Amino acid sequence: MRRRSLLGLIGTAVLSPAIAFGQQQRPARIGVLHVGNADAELFVRELRAGLRKLGYIEGQNALLELRSAEGKLSRLPDLAVELVKLPVDIIVAFYTPCALAAKQATREIPIVSVTGDPVETGLVDSLPNPGGNVTGLSLMAAQLHGKCVEVLHDLVPAVRRVAILANSADPVFAKIFLEFAQVAGRSTGMEIHPVSAKMDGIEAAFSEIKRERADAAVVQATLSSERVAGLAIENRLPTASIARSFVEAGGLLSYGADAPAAYRRAAAFVHKILQGAKPATLAVEQPMKFELAVNLRTAKAIGIEVPEPFLFRADTVIE
Repeated sequence: MRRRSLLGLIGTAVLSPAIAFGQQQRPARIGVLHVGNADAELFVRELRAGLRKLGYIEGQNALLELRSAEGKLSRLPDLAVELVKLPVDIIVAFYTPCALAAKQATREIPIVSVTGDPVETGLVDSLPNPGGNVTGLSLMAAQLHGKCVEVLHDLVPAVRRVAILANSADPVFAKIFLEFAQVAGRSTGMEIHPVSAKMDGIEAAFSEIKRERADAAVVQATLSSERVAGLAIENRLPTASIARSFVEAGGLLSYGADAPAAYRRAAAFVHKILQGAKPATLAVEQPMKFELAVNLRTAKAIGIEVPEPFLFRADTVIE
């Protein structure tokens, strides 16, 4: 259930839902590149909704070229090159590995990135002046993964050792993710234990987490999936990530930017660029508000009682 209305993002503008395409000779071809994790379906759905609101109708004045790595990040460079060769007019890249692959594939085609920390990962020069061919939205993911450590501590004060489940196929972001998690661990007095894995090695990662006797785990967003949530329940392990879709898939909790609003907002960047705006000078936006989600079914399954004050804090509670 929804606990309170969710927000917009810095720089949200009121845009006309109708667009004049009188001079356009063909539909806009929009490439979409995503990892294929738990959040991918929501991302594509909300992006489409945002485009429709701005007047982009698939099959009429817009074509979406969807490419998913299906959890295998090694596929991303080839998928990005495939989009470039079509060619597409613009690429929307969801999460850091996709944006990095797209940037490697082209310096000419504009890229709208919806990623964790575009400055720290080298996607843009700065938020106000991105430079190059990349702009979009920062989800502040590294900082918010650190916040997940704190929220786990709030929910389960007995937690003393937290596994940080990082995606070894996404080393650029994983390094920043771990740094913020370690800062949060020091501030809460919890021991942080890094565990690296690819999606096809996730079972071995949980075996390591069990051997290390971790009390909880924070999962990097690119690894958030129903399989990870299921393994956490099997091991009676409290887990957190930044993606609300992880909670919907069975994870215990999430704390992150209002994802639907961010994904719809990406459509506004697509529109501005197709109308002539330059990514180099189109400022990257950050979220202003955030949402906390908790899955009570999962809490019950792993033997955790969620205190009423914690429920009052939550924006979304799955019962």
